Amino acid sequence: MSETLILESPGTLHAETRQVPEPGPGEVRVRMAFAGICGSDLHYFLHGGFGKVRMQRPMILGHESCGTIEAVGDGVDPARLGQPVAVNPSLSCGECVECRAGRARFCTDMRFMGSAMRNPPVEGAFRQHVVCTAVQAVPFAGVALEEAALAEPLAVCLHAIAQAEDLMGKRVLITGFGPIGALCLLAARYAGAAHITVTDVSEGALDLARRLGADDAFNSTQPAALDGLTQGRGQVDVSLECSAHPSAIADAIASTRPCGTVVQVGMLGAETTAPLTHVVTKELNFRGTFRFDAEFAMAVDLIASRSIDVRPLISQRLPLSAAAEAFALAQDRSKSMKVLFDLA
Repeated sequence: MSETLILESPGTLHAETRQVPEPGPGEVRVRMAFAGICGSDLHYFLHGGFGKVRMQRPMILGHESCGTIEAVGDGVDPARLGQPVAVNPSLSCGECVECRAGRARFCTDMRFMGSAMRNPPVEGAFRQHVVCTAVQAVPFAGVALEEAALAEPLAVCLHAIAQAEDLMGKRVLITGFGPIGALCLLAARYAGAAHITVTDVSEGALDLARRLGADDAFNSTQPAALDGLTQGRGQVDVSLECSAHPSAIADAIASTRPCGTVVQVGMLGAETTAPLTHVVTKELNFRGTFRFDAEFAMAVDLIASRSIDVRPLISQRLPLSAAAEAFALAQDRSKSMKVLFDLA
C-alpha cells in the first residue's frame, strides 16, 4: 500500500492508503523519498487555488520531489531500477504549436503534477509512490537525495536568470527572500554577478541571505533603506523581483538603472500594480519568466555537484502524518525556508 496526502478542501488534509500503482509502457514507478511544499501548494491549502485556477475536487498536491526508481514499464531500460532521480513535474504534449516551437513550458495541453489546471487534477507528489514517464525521472548523482527535491524551484530560478541574459560582473537586486529569492541568489552568484543586494521584510530571511553570500541585505520597510540603490536613476543592472508585492515591484523599478532589466519572478495569481511610467522613462527591459524547460536537468546536475549548494535552504523534514504542522511551518517565514515531506 502507498500512503497518500489528500487536500479535500481548503484547510482540510487527510492521509489515506492506496494501491501501489503499476507503470505502463515508457513509464517508471518512483518510490518517493522527499517532496517540498511550494508557495502554490500553500495557495491551494489556504485558498483553494490562485487566480483563475481553483480546485474543483479533492487533489494531491506537490511538485518538488525526488526518489528512487523501483519498477519500470515496457520499453524502459531495467538498468534504471534503483536509480535515484529528481521528478520533473512537467509533462508537455510535444505536439502543440508551442511545443513544436521549442517552448514546452507554454504547452497548451500541459500535465503538471499537483495542479488543478485540469479537471480531474493531475496527481502530485505528496505520496509514497509516483508513476511518471521515464523522461521525467531525471537521474541524480549527488550525495544526499533530499537535495534533489529542490531541483524544480532551482530550475524556475535558472530560467529567470536566463531572462536577464549575462549577469557576469553585474550588480543585482533581489526583492523578496523566500525559497525562490534564495535560489535566485545562489543562481545569480553562480552566473557571475559581482554584487548582490537582497531586500525583504523578515529579519530572519535577511540573516539567511547574508549567510548565503548576499553583499547587502536590507529591510525594505525601514526608512531610506534603499536610498543607496535608487540614487540618480538607479544603481543596479538587473533586478529579480520575487515577491509580486506592489511595493517591492516599485523598489525594483526605482533601483534599476536606465536600460537595465527587471525580471518579474514572483507571481501572486492575481493582478498587481507597477509604476510603468518609470519603465518607460528609463527604457527598462521588463521581463516575465514562467516555469522552465531544459533548465530542470541543469538544476539536477548543479545540485548533484553542489556547484549550487541548496543544503542551507532545507529547514525541516516531516512525515506525511505531520502534514498540518508542515503546512503551518511553511507559512511561517520566521521558522522555515523550505519544508520537506520525508516520504521514506
